[in-house]
Amino acid sequence: MTTTVVRRIGRFLLPLATSLILLLVIWTLFLRLFPQIGPRVGKTPSDVWAYLVTSAGAPTARQAIFDDLLITLGDAASGFVVGMLGAIGVAALFVLYSAVRQTFMPVAMLLRSVPLVALSPIVVLIFGRGTAGVTVLAAIVVFFPALVMIMTGLSEAPRQAMELVTAYGGTRWTRLRMVAVPAALPSVFAAARVSVPGALIGALLGEWLGSGTGLGASLVRAIPMFQYNRLWASIVVVTVVSVLLYAIVGVIENVVLARFGPSAGS
Repeated sequence: MTTTVVRRIGRFLLPLATSLILLLVIWTLFLRLFPQIGPRVGKTPSDVWAYLVTSAGAPTARQAIFDDLLITLGDAASGFVVGMLGAIGVAALFVLYSAVRQTFMPVAMLLRSVPLVALSPIVVLIFGRGTAGVTVLAAIVVFFPALVMIMTGLSEAPRQAMELVTAYGGTRWTRLRMVAVPAALPSVFAAARVSVPGALIGALLGEWLGSGTGLGASLVRAIPMFQYNRLWASIVVVTVVSVLLYAIVGVIENVVLARFGPSAGS
């Protein structure tokens, strides 16, 4: 790994670390500014740390949250893969065939404007309350933003390079594979970074409204059962995991783009 790549990764990770520290500060200040929340409901970072690490019941509490987290990560991963693959395929069709784009892009934007909570009963009715339904909900959250970003990247391929491939007898699919896809790599990775937290949100919502398993369901159950320690700890865990996954995708992005991106070698 070259020095340039290490510097790019460092520049990417530093704002994330700063954001996490800032979140801790905002969290602490929020509880101080609103004392009416009370220590029974509002848990501080030290309370969450004690619940997960230092208290006598920490191993049991931690294991329960991590068991639910594994279910949520599986749901989010399947939704992420389905949503990203669908977005890449549809974006390629939209870029290659303008008639398809003009016909179906308004439909896609119309569906995007429908709140996910409103779509959830229909998705559950069609796909059931199991993994399939949660996967579809997570994929919906991933699909639409990724579609727009990837389609924009594919559309901005260098015109001269596209014309050169055409001059040598290349088809539109050849132009897509040899020119548009490499040029769109930054957009694909940007879509992937945005989609990782989105997939987690979709999975949590699907578990809450559909499967009744995973962190999404346990978060909702914790409120009427007055399990505020578990509620705050679960939120912290899923937030940290979301940031870590975002960071992992960003590191992979910097490594890949340094070698294969449009500005590779510059």
